[in-house]
Amino acid sequence: MKNTLVAAALLLSLGCAGEVGAQGDYPNKPIRFIVPFPPGGGTDIVSRLVTGKMAETLGWRFVVDNRSGAGGSLGMEVAAKAAPDGYTLVMGQTSNLAINPSLYSKLAYEPLRDFTPVSLVSMIPVTVMVPAKSPYKSLADLVSAAKAKPGQITYASTGNGTVGHLTGELLQRVAAVKFIHVPYKGASQAFPDLISGRIDFFLASLESALPQLKAGTIRALAVTSARRAPALPDVPSVAESGYRDFDANTWTGVLVPARTPKPIIARLSTEITRVLELPDMRERLATGGPPVKTGPEAFMALLKADSEKWGRIIRETGLKVE
Repeated sequence: MKNTLVAAALLLSLGCAGEVGAQGDYPNKPIRFIVPFPPGGGTDIVSRLVTGKMAETLGWRFVVDNRSGAGGSLGMEVAAKAAPDGYTLVMGQTSNLAINPSLYSKLAYEPLRDFTPVSLVSMIPVTVMVPAKSPYKSLADLVSAAKAKPGQITYASTGNGTVGHLTGELLQRVAAVKFIHVPYKGASQAFPDLISGRIDFFLASLESALPQLKAGTIRALAVTSARRAPALPDVPSVAESGYRDFDANTWTGVLVPARTPKPIIARLSTEITRVLELPDMRERLATGGPPVKTGPEAFMALLKADSEKWGRIIRETGLKVE
C-alpha cells in the first residue's frame, strides 16, 4: 500500500512538473488567434493591432484565423471546442458574448461556462453613417424620413445579433420609428452597398468606419456613446441629438477556452496590458472611446453587466433569431 502511494505521488509530481515546465517556456509555437468576423471589420482591425504589436515587442508568433458567421457565434464555437492549452485565443465582442446568448434560442457555447476572460482591449461606439451623397445631414433628418416613409428606410448591420443590429432596434424604440434591418456578414460586405446608396444607413463600430470616413465615401451622423468620440469631435452623440441617456458601445476582449491553466492566463493578461499601455497603442485605440480597464476581473464585470443590459432589451422587444 505504501509503495502504491509513493508511486502515485511520484507520478503526480512528475505531471505537475511537466505542466509547470510547459508553461515556463510558453509560448513555444505559434498561437492561433480566432477572429469571429471577416477581415476588414472593427473586430479584425483591433485583433491585428494587438497581435501585431505583441509579435513586434515579444517575438511571439500568431496565426490570425477569421471565422465569421451567425453574429460572431461560429468563431466562438470553434474557440470553445479548442484545447485549453493557451495556444488558441479568441477576440470576443459584445455581440457574441453579451447579446447572442439571449438572442439565439440555440447556441453552441455559453460564455461564462466555456471561456475564461483574459483582458478587455477596446471600448468603441457604434457610428450612424450614411453615404457621402445622402440627403440626410443629421440624425434628425434620418428620423424625419423614417416617420414620413414608415418601413422604407433601410439600415445595415454586420449580422443578426450584433451590436449594430440591437442598436438599430433600440433607436427605433426611442425615436418611435420603423426601419428595415439588412444584415450582412461583416463590415467589408456592407460598405459597398452603403457607399452606392443601396442601403440608407449603416450601424457599425467607429473602428470599421474610420477608413471610409477618412476617404470621404461616407458621412457620420452620430455616435452612440454617451459622449462624443475623440476621433470625431464634430459628430454629436445620439444622446445630444435628442435621445437622452442613449448609450450603446461595442467592446472587444481576449478570451481563452475554459480550463486553460491560470499561469498562462496571468502571463497573457500581463503581456496584453503591457502592449495596450504603449503610447502608440493608447493613441490608436482611444480614437473610438475612453481607455478600458484591462485584466480578467474587469472583463468579467463588464460581461455580466452588458449581458443583463442587452438581455433586458431583447426580452422587452421580443426579438429572437433561430
